[in-house]
Parts: sequence; structure tokens; C-alpha cells
Amino acid sequence: MKIVLLEELGVSNSTLEKYSKKLEEMGHTFISYKKDTDINTQIERVKDADVLIIANMPLDKKVIENADKLKFIDVAFTGVDHIPVEKAKEKNIAISNASGYATQAVAELCVSLMIQLFRKIKENEESCRKGGTKEGLIGNLLCGKTVGIIGAGKIGKKVAYLCKAFGCKVIAYNRSMIQDGSIDKQVELEELLKSSDIVSLHCPLTPETKGMIGEKELALMKKTAILINTARGDVVKSSDLVEALQKGIISGVACDVFEKEPPLPLDYPLLHTPNTIVTPHIAFSSVESMEERAEIVFDNLFSWLEGKQKNII
Repeated sequence: MKIVLLEELGVSNSTLEKYSKKLEEMGHTFISYKKDTDINTQIERVKDADVLIIANMPLDKKVIENADKLKFIDVAFTGVDHIPVEKAKEKNIAISNASGYATQAVAELCVSLMIQLFRKIKENEESCRKGGTKEGLIGNLLCGKTVGIIGAGKIGKKVAYLCKAFGCKVIAYNRSMIQDGSIDKQVELEELLKSSDIVSLHCPLTPETKGMIGEKELALMKKTAILINTARGDVVKSSDLVEALQKGIISGVACDVFEKEPPLPLDYPLLHTPNTIVTPHIAFSSVESMEERAEIVFDNLFSWLEGKQKNII
């Protein structure tokens, strides 16, 4: 079979060569490309592939439509909202994801962002670099705060465990019953928004969750509360969030995800709002998680080749 890796996986050449050598010894052809978002280039690269490996680069349905031999899409990412899943289903193309590879990485960054906002790290650093002091920039502890988790999957639960280690109370809103000791209480969304000092988003992007946090929901939050988004940009209505920050409806926000993948235009509104930390989609990315991701992705591939698909979407 012809196996095409459509973008880099963030691992060393030696790691990639280990997997490609095994595939070649099995009689398969493995081709690796550098990331290119041009649709026509993607079509050309995938048109005669049996297997496509892709991370979080958006994949247009035209690529699938022109790939008549394609049988399996191996997604090196947890979410698959950037993949034309319905078109793949129409063509009976199997899809697997890399579930769980970045749970620790995302959770650690999430808690870090909470602390940075509460302790005014960004403002204190700027003051220090300008020869100033902490005057007027005294922050708050994470300990004793109520953290509201929206989406208590693997990442949400990991964040909950870390927050409890800091002495937080953790409540959660989830579409199914939570059976896990990391959550103190499962509540409805309205109660979570009203009660939480920190609202942390960990839900997938679906038709139901798109825009679920907007003007109405932000207005329910405490004026002293902060919002952390390491899930998907479109879960939050960006224009409503900008207005809430400008009017002081909530205290602050940390966003690692946006409606589009960075780089963002310099006039993007969230780059210019008060009490805002922005990072260019780094939550999943660490040396350790990239290695784990590659391991899961190629395990998915070898299992599929044996007729035993894992992490089925």
C-alpha cells in the first residue's frame, strides 16, 4: 500500500525512520511531505494513496473526492473537525484519531494559564522589564477557587485532578454522567457559570458546542472570573468575548485556540483586549507528547493493516 504522511509530526528523523523502515519491510511505500495548505498540492499528493496520515492541517473534501484508492485516514490529533468526516464515510474510508496523546500537556498548560492570569504574570513581567515593581499588580491564589470544567473527558478530568492538588473545588458540566473522583459535583451549565471563579473549556467542537459560550453565558459569570480556552476557538463567540473583556463583564481570558489556526492577523481583536493571554495553539505540543502521538498514530496504522482498527471515529 502507498502510505502518505501529509505534514510533519514534530518528531525526530530517527523516530520517523524507525516506523517507515518497518512499513517498507512489510512491503509498503511510505512518503512524507512537508506541510502545504494548498488544496491542489494536497490533491496531487493524496490522489493515489491508500492511507493518509495528517495532523491538524485542514483537509478539504475535494482531496477525498479525488483520492479513489484511499481506505484509511490516520489522524495525528484528538479532534477531527478539520477532516471531512461525512465525505469519508460516504466513500467507506476508515478514520482513527490519536486519542489521549496530549492529555498531560494540555492539562499542564491550562493550569499554568490559570496561575498566570491570577498572579498577573504578564503585567508584572512587563513592569519588571521597564524597571518597575509589583505596585498595583498583586494577584490571587489558585488555592480555594472553584474551577468549572466544561467537558469532563480525559483532559477535563486531568485538569480537575491538578486543580484539586492546588486546593480547588471542582465542578463540571458534561453531557453524560461523570463517574470520577476528580469532580466534586456535576452541575448544569448555568450553575457552573454562576458559581465558578475559573471556567475551563474542554469540550469537542460539534454542532451543539459551536458558539455555546456567548453574550448570555458570559453575563452569567462572576465579574472576577476568568475563562480558559484550550479546546476549540469556535466553542466561544469571539466578538461576544471581546465585548465582555472590554466592558469588564469577566476579569480575564487565556486562549490557546481561535476560529482559525495562527498566525493571526495583527488586527485580530483578542490580541488587543485587556487581561488577555494568547498562545498560538501550543497546548498539545511538547517533546514528550509529540513522541507519544507518533507512537499512537503508527500503532493505529499497524493495527488497521492487520484488520484490527483502533481509536475508531
